[in-house]
Amino acid sequence: MSRADELFKENCREILDNGYDQTGEKVRPRWEDGTPAYTIKRFGLVNRYNLAEEFPILTLRPINFRAAVDELLWIWQKKSNKIEDLNSHIWDQWADPDGTIGKAYGYQLAQKHEYAEGAFDQVDRVLYDLKHNPSSRRIMTNLYNHGDLHAMQLYPCAYGLTFNVTGRRLNAILNQRSQDMLVANGWNVTQYAVLLHLFAQVSNLEAGELVHVIADAHIYDRHVPIVQDLLKRETFPAPTLRLDPGMTDFYAFSLDNIWLENYQHGEKVTGIPVAV
Repeated sequence: MSRADELFKENCREILDNGYDQTGEKVRPRWEDGTPAYTIKRFGLVNRYNLAEEFPILTLRPINFRAAVDELLWIWQKKSNKIEDLNSHIWDQWADPDGTIGKAYGYQLAQKHEYAEGAFDQVDRVLYDLKHNPSSRRIMTNLYNHGDLHAMQLYPCAYGLTFNVTGRRLNAILNQRSQDMLVANGWNVTQYAVLLHLFAQVSNLEAGELVHVIADAHIYDRHVPIVQDLLKRETFPAPTLRLDPGMTDFYAFSLDNIWLENYQHGEKVTGIPVAV
């Protein structure tokens, strides 16, 4: 069993066994038929993934690795809010008439700010500090800009990263305000594990620990039977992430030089309802 599978199962059991059932409360999300989308939720889950030991991707069911990395690069490398710059259609339902998701995600990372060393956007500031100020305790990003929330098609869920270099290891804390465990947990962990590996390689460091802090970890009412089925499934050993060793520029990476090898997984889960 991979560590990602182990933690996913632990989290889901914790939510189902000890979580709070929102049924009957006033909630924002709705199912396609218009009925309220209630959850069972647990506050403050914290998961630790040692990227030096294995790559944390679910094997209980397949995670679309290429699509996950494509979205990651769309946000962090292209710093785009235009859905035409994305190779999948996962953001189509959130697009405004101009084909953007508003001032969200990549848009926030692209905004430049003045520092003593010059003007940087958030990504470039992180990359600069990892090379020039690795002992700094101020290497972080934040997508939750209160001044722009009104102009976002969706408030950011995974909103903040704090980086820390310990010896030769690059570690990071991912802060997430809300997580749909079935739909998003495996996806987000995969993405930010890849990002940590990419930042480590271009900074001449090694990927260390990814700590994932989830404020509201939940399972939707219509997802419970699917999750219960997943908890009974067989798991497989973790696959291996491989990056082109010649890549030293974060902005030069593409899907063609980021590979996942020996990825064994269970059957695909189809027909998952998504609350909006």
